[in-house]
Amino acid sequence: MFVLELSYTAPIERVDELLGDHVVWLDAAYAAGVFIASGRKNPRDGGIILATGTERASVEELTATDPFVLAGVCTYRITEFIATKTAPELDAFRQQP
Repeated sequence: MFVLELSYTAPIERVDELLGDHVVWLDAAYAAGVFIASGRKNPRDGGIILATGTERASVEELTATDPFVLAGVCTYRITEFIATKTAPELDAFRQQP
């Protein structure tokens, strides 16, 4: 599993101009079963996405297609972790070390 941390590198007004395209991109990743949660950070200087999967390269390829990245308004920090304990609703994402 991965924690994807977005950090904005442009003024929030520029981010907002691209928000619709970013949401379409998010929706596609949710439909593909890759993302399981996402939202803005508070204060609003970026966002967080929880992503499933075991291949870091695949996650890196996906984040490179984010309209925010393509427009140069954010960077990603990708943290991989092994979800050995989850809420019952997330049992499908539990992993073995």
